[in-house]
Amino acid sequence: MARRGLILDGGTGRELERIGAPFRQPEWSALALMEAPDFVRTVHDNYIGAGADVITTNSYAVVPFHIGDTRFEADGEMLAARAGRIAREAADAAKDREILVAGSLPPVFGSYQPHLFNPELVGRYLGVLVKGMAPFVDLWLAETQSSLAEALAAHEATKATGKPLWVSFTLRDDITPSDMPEPLLRSNETVKAAAELVAVLGVEAMLFNCSMPEVMEAAIATAKATFEALGTDIQVGVYANAFPSQQDDEEANAAITEVRTDLDPGAYGQWAKRWAASGASIIGGCCGIGTDHIHALSHEYRCF
Repeated sequence: MARRGLILDGGTGRELERIGAPFRQPEWSALALMEAPDFVRTVHDNYIGAGADVITTNSYAVVPFHIGDTRFEADGEMLAARAGRIAREAADAAKDREILVAGSLPPVFGSYQPHLFNPELVGRYLGVLVKGMAPFVDLWLAETQSSLAEALAAHEATKATGKPLWVSFTLRDDITPSDMPEPLLRSNETVKAAAELVAVLGVEAMLFNCSMPEVMEAAIATAKATFEALGTDIQVGVYANAFPSQQDDEEANAAITEVRTDLDPGAYGQWAKRWAASGASIIGGCCGIGTDHIHALSHEYRCF
C-alpha cells in the first residue's frame, strides 16, 4: 500500500438511520443488513462520493451481543459475507480511484466492555466474521478495542488470511487529558503498552476511535513516540465519535446516544488538521460523524 494520507469513512449506524433504513436496538446497524441491504450499499456509495478512500464493512453489529446467539449461530457467516460483498461491490464500482475495503471486527462481547472478554469464545466468534468477509476485504480493521486482549484476539483470528491488520483502540474520555498522566484504554491499560503490542504483532496501522476528539492528540503523540523508540514504522490514525464523554460503566450502542452539537463538519475538520499535524496519516469518523464531515475532510481540511 502506498504511504499516503487516507480518508476513512464515517459512522454507519447513524447514517443508516438518517437515510431511513430499518434501525433499532438491539440489532443496531445489523438490522438493515438483514432486512434492507440496499440501504447499506447507499451508505457506502455516499461515503465514497464524499471522498473516503477506505470504506468499512457493516459487520460491527453482526455479533451475539446485538443479534442474539441463535441468529448468530445460524446466519452470522452469511451476514458477514453479505456485508463484505456489498462493500466490495461499492468499492469496485468507483472508477475514478482505488477504494479499499476494511473488514470491521468489533469487540464481540460489547463495546466499552473489556471486563466481559471471554477467551474461550472470542476465537469462534471472530472466526465466523473472518471466514465470511475474507474473500471481499483488502484489510482487517479491529475497531473499538478496549483492551490488549481484544486486540491480540483480532490478530490471532486474522493472521492466517495474509491480509493487513489495522487495530483501533477506544480511549478513556471521562477525564480530561490534563488530569491523566498518560492516555489510557478503557481497560486502564496504557496507550504505550498498546503501541508496544501492535509493534510486536506486526500490525500495519494503529488507530484510535469511538472516543471524544479531545483525547486523541495525546494518544497520537504517545503512539508515535513509542514507535520511534522501537524503530518501527507503523501508521497512526484517528476516527473520533460525536458523543459526549462516555463513562466507564456505559456501553456503546446499548442505547441511541445523543450526539454533540458542537462537532459540525467545520469543527471536526479543525480537529482533523491538528491530528494530521501531530502525525496521523489515516483520518475518518466514528459514531455521529457522517458524510458531510467526510466531505469536509476530503475537500476542505485535507492536510496530508
